[in-house]
Amino acid sequence: MHNNNSWTDPKDRQFSFDIGPFKDVKKGLCYDLSSGWWHGMPLADAHPPFGILSYRTPQGQRVQKDIAMLHDNKVGFGFISELMMCTAHSGTHIDALAHVVCGSDPSWFGDHLAKESLGDFGPIGKDASELPPIVCRGVLIDVAGYLGVDHMNKGQAVTIELLEGALNAQKTDIKRGDIAFIRTGTMQKWPDKEHLAACHGSGLALEGAEWLVAKGVRAIGGDNESLECQPSGYAGDPQPVHRYLIREQGIPILEWVFLEDLARDSIYSFMFVCLPLSVTGATGSMIRPIAII
Repeated sequence: MHNNNSWTDPKDRQFSFDIGPFKDVKKGLCYDLSSGWWHGMPLADAHPPFGILSYRTPQGQRVQKDIAMLHDNKVGFGFISELMMCTAHSGTHIDALAHVVCGSDPSWFGDHLAKESLGDFGPIGKDASELPPIVCRGVLIDVAGYLGVDHMNKGQAVTIELLEGALNAQKTDIKRGDIAFIRTGTMQKWPDKEHLAACHGSGLALEGAEWLVAKGVRAIGGDNESLECQPSGYAGDPQPVHRYLIREQGIPILEWVFLEDLARDSIYSFMFVCLPLSVTGATGSMIRPIAII
């Protein structure tokens, strides 16, 4: 790993974290930073649609009579269960380090070659099962607010100048071990399709990612579909921020993080709690992160 962030051994069921963020918790107030999930919700291109279907229903159970425990059932007991079909990258989620590959002989972080470590049930090594629980200080960098706009322009890049300007305006700093969240305003009218189209592709520039890594962040999140600006502006390098952070630095990315309530209340630093699902073979995890103040 090229950065200085220490991630807990996933084989160890205990984990440690910096108690610093607890010192700033005064109100015990929680902000839900998740997108919500529903059939037909917006997703990044190339991912399968999110779908949820009823799988077992009380009527079906009575007709089919195929569940043994319901054969003696004078009270009319039944249940409903569902089948959920989706990518782990649906809505608010975190990318595992196996998510991004590069090279003519594709490999992901830790030099895991796809031809050797990608099986029928997902990647072997650096998958979602290795994502640790996260409890740390979170910092909102409200770039849209700094610019005085509802949302950034389509394809607009978040540069070092904008990051520094927003942090200075907020009187907020980035400390080693923090998670930085970039607000572009993309989710201000979530999930309005016209609004999403108007700011599509606004996001973090590669130089901004490099600057944040130099500050010692342990992860970076955004309120958009891919964190970074699109198009990238680098010929032959479609997602340089993903490549740099995940593939080269071993730093996870969080996407579709709902930051509007924090921005509305001018909350720029907070205790951040995120518990990824430990799914073997997944390249990420849907999450419901919270900010506590």
